[in-house]
Formats: sequence, C-alpha cells, structure tokens
Amino acid sequence: MKAITVTDPDAGTAGMTLTEQPEPHLSENDVIVRVHASGFTPGELTWPATWIDRAGRDRTPSIPGHELAGVVTELGLGTTGLTVGQRVFGLADWTRNGTLAEFVAVEARNLAPLPADIDFVTAASLPISGLTAWQGLFDHGRLRSGESVLVHGAAGGVGSVVTQLAREAGAYVIGTGRAADRETALGFGANEFVDLGADDLASAGPVQLVFDVIGGDIGDRSVDLVRAGGTLVTIAAPPTRQPDGGRSVFFVVEADRDQLTQLAARVRDGRLRTSIGAVRPLGDAVAALNPVERPKGKTIITPWP
Repeated sequence: MKAITVTDPDAGTAGMTLTEQPEPHLSENDVIVRVHASGFTPGELTWPATWIDRAGRDRTPSIPGHELAGVVTELGLGTTGLTVGQRVFGLADWTRNGTLAEFVAVEARNLAPLPADIDFVTAASLPISGLTAWQGLFDHGRLRSGESVLVHGAAGGVGSVVTQLAREAGAYVIGTGRAADRETALGFGANEFVDLGADDLASAGPVQLVFDVIGGDIGDRSVDLVRAGGTLVTIAAPPTRQPDGGRSVFFVVEADRDQLTQLAARVRDGRLRTSIGAVRPLGDAVAALNPVERPKGKTIITPWP
C-alpha cells in the first residue's frame, strides 16, 4: 500500500516521504480500516510514541497521522461493536503506524460509527480537536453553565471547538489569538476577543477556566487569570505552578467512542463545525503538509479518489 513515512526525528515534516509499505496486520481487538480521509498534527513528530513502540523499541519507518475516517474491511479476534463495511471515524493508536496511508490497523474501541450524513473529510477533522476540547472542558475542567472560560487560540483547530462547546454549555467565552484571528474566533462564538499582540492579557481575568493550547510565556501568565476554585487546563506542557486557590491540569487526549458519538451528533445538527483547509490526495501529502504559508484550517489527506 502507499503511505507517508518518516525516519528522522530531527527532520520534521520535511522528512516525510511517499513510500510503498506492507498492508497492516490484525491483532486481537483490532479492525482494518480503508482510510478515506486522514488528519495530521505536526506536533506529533516530536512525540516519542511516533518513533518507538510500547516496549520502547525503534519502529521506523513510521507512518504518522492519527485522525481517520473510513470503512472497516476486516475484524480481529475479540472485536466488538463494529462490522465489516461499516463507516467509522476516530483515533489511531499512538505507538503504532498511523493514518497517512491507504489502510490502518486500529483498536476497535478507538473508533465510533460514522453517520451516513457526515462526509469522510469532515469526520477526519474532528477526532483530536473534538476529543481534546470535550475532555479539557468537561472531564478535566468540570465546566458548568454560567462560568467564564478563556480560550487561547480560539480560531485554531482545538480552540474553535472549545469555543463552540463552551458556548453550548452556557459559558461566557473570551477567545485569544492574533489580530487576524478576531473575526474567526467571534464567528465560532467567542463573546470577546483578546489580541495577544496588542491587548493586555491580564484584563481578561479572573475566569473560572483557562484552556491553554499555546504554553510558554502565555501559559505562565495565564495561571494568574484563574480565580479561586478555578482551573487551568493545558495540552501544551505541564504547568510550572498552580493557580492561587485553584488547580492546573495537563493532559493528553484519549480515544473515547461515546464522546466521538456525542461530537458527531453535534456536527449533524449544526451545533458544531470544524475548521477545514486544504484537502489533498495522498500523492500530494508531502507538499500539502509542508506549506509555504501558514495554513487556514486543518489539512485533510484523502488516500482514495
């Protein structure tokens, strides 16, 4: 099968190559999915799991990509909840070959049925951003109606979904980002917008919940914006200190079939939309994932015509 592979952890996306690879083999509780659309997060090339297996052994050449939508073609021993021919979407396993390929082997529990009225491209743009937003807001942030939320990167892939879910839950949302992102963030539902290049970030607090996707100096300064009893949730890096009278949580997104189903229901009825940019075939993936300019929206790769 055709697949995008990487072999050099220091090369970044420039080290991607289109190659021929063996088709994946089924393990217990796996399914084989014919990938119809795949998402990719550039940061995954810095994750140790991209380069080593669960036992810590080198597994290059690695196939990156973890978001997928496609059709089940084979079932492994012990698989439950899915059938051959079923449309599915979800997350590939972190320490195994990923979704920038024609076929992928995935633990069945990482996938959810894909309703017929959601196209593959839309579905492939949803798992990481959607699950990250859901888990950060509700599992770790314990968000309740009427609370205030500061969302960094509110126009981005994760931040835009955080903004929409938080507004649906009855929160007051303050989005942040670059000046050029203002209208996009407000369009996704932010009540206010803070330009990180010109506005005073301190004026945005205090809030009940900060959702940080940036880290660094922005993440450090955001600790002081959390009111007593509030939470800073971050996916950027473990926080260096706790908010005064509050708490901070760093987490890595996990696959969850029930949450994927909840997200799909919101896409179907128009409560949730994702930010999709370029859609390119697998043969153009290397160029598409090494853009000359900052992409607007998530790039989706489609292995089959």
